Amino acid sequence: MLHTRITELFGIKHPILLAGMNQVTNPEIVAAVSNAGGLGVLAVSGFTLDETRRYIKEIRELTDKPFGINQALIRPLAKEKISIAIEEKVPVICYSLGKPWFIDRVHEYGGKVVGTVALSKHAAKAAELGVDAIIVIGHEAAAHGGNVTSLVLIPIVSSMVKIPLIAAGGFSDGRGLAAALVLGADAVGMGTRFMVTQECRVKDPFKQLILRATEEDTYYSDAFDGLPTRALKSPASEEMMRKGSHLSSWISSALVVKRMMSLSWWEFLQASWKMRKGEERLGLFQQALLADHVMRQAKAIEGDVANGILLAGQSSGSINDVPTCQELIDRIVAQAEEVLREVQAMRVPGSVDGTA
Repeated sequence: MLHTRITELFGIKHPILLAGMNQVTNPEIVAAVSNAGGLGVLAVSGFTLDETRRYIKEIRELTDKPFGINQALIRPLAKEKISIAIEEKVPVICYSLGKPWFIDRVHEYGGKVVGTVALSKHAAKAAELGVDAIIVIGHEAAAHGGNVTSLVLIPIVSSMVKIPLIAAGGFSDGRGLAAALVLGADAVGMGTRFMVTQECRVKDPFKQLILRATEEDTYYSDAFDGLPTRALKSPASEEMMRKGSHLSSWISSALVVKRMMSLSWWEFLQASWKMRKGEERLGLFQQALLADHVMRQAKAIEGDVANGILLAGQSSGSINDVPTCQELIDRIVAQAEEVLREVQAMRVPGSVDGTA
């Protein structure tokens, strides 16, 4: 069994986290990952306040193991959803795209706060603010990674901060977990690999698209949701890369998202202004793209290959089966342990610094 600072910090068996993927994660897969010994994480940015509380309670009915939630702080109702998670004493609260105001409140009940970054300077800032761990997103990821790959970014960040790190972007098997640990991380976070499991709610047509994909079958662009991100190649994503999106689609999508999240017009406008003035400074054009993306991702989850767009990482090229979360985690840990034993065996007997 692999014991790291992350397994100790979160009280979990294995150093593997489910990425908090908006619209993709639900109570079933969160609980499945936690029950398998990892840390399941529920993305709540796309939920209403009532849904956020209800799904947290549902997770607790499905598992007695630690779990977390993830919220982008520039998204609508972020403060209210974080407050709900604190009221429900969620063990781990992950955030991105903003400054965490809630660290002390989470620590009061023994919870942990995890910041998500794609740049070393943001990692250093998060550590200064007092987070308990950092998710470091490489360029390979489906999430809003920057231009630096995991291979380069993890050692840089691990040399700058002393708190535990979770490597995300490009990880799908035990070799990747072993590599992340050697590079200085304490765990891996996986999104695309967990999308292709039996418990994931993404319908089979898009799972099959990932199974057929190579490492080249993704696009990295700000065309999808207003920020640089990575999407799986599909008819809709290919068309968007060629032609872009359309104003009529933005407007209709924005109105649908407003209804989905039960926002009043005042809350809707407040959220838009906050996104415009926040660290990422999303303009109206980018906000419109984000609303359009929410609708396209929903279509992808339902299996609409013609119209859906699914965020997916370059690790798509390494995925070739649909296991349960338990089978996947057990396999990854066993392979990582084997790889680390093989690496240890490469040392010259009796050497201290690697030289005979």
